[in-house]
Amino acid sequence: MRRAVSGLQISNTMDINHTIQQLIILAPPFLLALTFHELAHGYVAWKLGDPTAKNAGRLSMNPLKHLDPLGVIAFIIMKIGWAKPVPVNPRYFKDPQKGMLLVALAGPGANIVLAVISAILVRILLMAPGIPISILRPLGGMLVASVWINIMLAVFNFLPIPPLDGSKVLTGILPPQTARSYARLEPFGFILLLGLFYTGIISKIILPIISFANGLLLG
Repeated sequence: MRRAVSGLQISNTMDINHTIQQLIILAPPFLLALTFHELAHGYVAWKLGDPTAKNAGRLSMNPLKHLDPLGVIAFIIMKIGWAKPVPVNPRYFKDPQKGMLLVALAGPGANIVLAVISAILVRILLMAPGIPISILRPLGGMLVASVWINIMLAVFNFLPIPPLDGSKVLTGILPPQTARSYARLEPFGFILLLGLFYTGIISKIILPIISFANGLLLG
């Protein structure tokens, strides 16, 4: 009995250590991906004439400015997370519909760029001679995780479900009257997302795309 209890304690300790190691590897690329995503939204909005994000202090590389606690918890549990949306006022744009389209594309676009850069850095790291395994393993793990995380954020946010970026992209290309009708779904978007998560429909849609893109970049 003592041996069984001791074995269980060792197993629990190993599980905790493994979880901590995973969080250490995943946290930096996850925070960087969220920060760049929201910063890209705010920066494009600012360049188009909207100072709302800048005035709110959201044009920042400080991850704490962008974190959504619920999105972080979702990432830890479901490996799909999100950040606190950057405030945007389309009234500042010369063409509000086109402006919102560009702002919406900026976030996932930034994640795609980060995924490509991370994949390139993985290849450079693997070809670089003389790097100690103590550095190679965690750094390589972070870069590989960065590819997957950024692809995940880009694909997830491209879903045309309010309030995700994909819904704003769709609103930007629909005829004005249809776009206004579609925008009325936004108050129900979060409930719809929860339902799609619960039924596993979102995973079935996005995981094959994420796996394909991840394999394409990392070979």
